[in-house]
Amino acid sequence: MTVSELGRFISGEAGKVIAGQEDVLEQIMVSFLSRGHVLLEGPPGIAKTLIVRTVATVLDCDFKRVQFTPDLMPSDVTGTFVFDSRTADFHLKKGPVFTNFLLADEINRTPPKTQSALLQAMEERNVTIDGSEPALEGIFFVAGTQNPIEYEGTYPLPEAQLDRFLMKVMVGYPGEAEELEVLQRAHSGFDPHDLKASGISALPDTQAVTDAWKEIEAVKIDQEVMRYAVSVTRATRTAYQVILGASPRASVALLKCSKSIAALRGRDYVTPDDIKSLAPPVLRHRLILTPESLIEGSSVDEIIASVLASVPVPR
Repeated sequence: MTVSELGRFISGEAGKVIAGQEDVLEQIMVSFLSRGHVLLEGPPGIAKTLIVRTVATVLDCDFKRVQFTPDLMPSDVTGTFVFDSRTADFHLKKGPVFTNFLLADEINRTPPKTQSALLQAMEERNVTIDGSEPALEGIFFVAGTQNPIEYEGTYPLPEAQLDRFLMKVMVGYPGEAEELEVLQRAHSGFDPHDLKASGISALPDTQAVTDAWKEIEAVKIDQEVMRYAVSVTRATRTAYQVILGASPRASVALLKCSKSIAALRGRDYVTPDDIKSLAPPVLRHRLILTPESLIEGSSVDEIIASVLASVPVPR
């Protein structure tokens, strides 16, 4: 199964329960296939959790969800060693981070210490528990969610920690036709808590994910296209509306994601359009705007669009 076939399979199965979020689904797939993690931001009730759980179900992966709250402790995420009186020894009681797909719901509502424990797992693929560092083996993908409203009492992720997410995807309301389809499915008895009853099929061969990663690694990128990606990233550092631009990590992220989306679209090479289409989700959480820009109401996406318009596109 090629990457494009895998993408069509996931989209087809997810379409049985999700309406009107095709772009979001594609960007989640790009982040997963690039071996990164994704931050989803949008108002409540627009299927952020459902999308992630659906992808995990289609890929036949374990899925766990953690509701982040102000009283959540690092051990609630990572786990802890528990004394067993029968063996007079300690054994590890693994936390929800030991899974394939982890949904960190409202990640900005938990204190920095707990956020850091999760971010260590995301970056290092291990956790620190009482001095030991058990590894997170196999597929490990984190989807964090944020609510763009009700910031009172939250702990916004610092920019250095936001940078650990490969992409930040904005999830909006579906169109009228898609929302009507949601109602029709609910009227017909659709239960979002029982996805398999909706007729979703799991990936028949889990080896397809490993094969997809290998195929993406082999995707070619011309030197001029690579230079274009670097130029876009560097241009964010000199934009007058920006205090801090995107780092070289952002350039690497743009490269990885562009290779993934090229493979999803059935190509073995990257085009400048791949770079342009992925610049907003890859860069939007990595820029810090000046106070003047914020007062004027400028948005990060507008600035990224301005940067893309100013950088010559290779032919």
